[in-house]
Amino acid sequence: MIHMNNSFGSRFGLEYAPTSFLLRLGRREIFVCRDFRKRYYSVNPLIDVSTGIEAGHLELLMFRRWLVILSRAR
Repeated sequence: MIHMNNSFGSRFGLEYAPTSFLLRLGRREIFVCRDFRKRYYSVNPLIDVSTGIEAGHLELLMFRRWLVILSRAR
């Protein structure tokens, strides 16, 4: 079952990001937004994977524009 939420709370620190949404798939969450952070390293043009802000999060930067955060639901 899929739940779509727009009330994120402060756990991602991106609650004021424009054009963002959160999908909840069972015990997992997928948060998608446009990336507005300044990157101080060279970014792969297609997909860049890094650890998230919090423990247990995985960040995928797709096409240098879309940030996808994978995490466990709380």
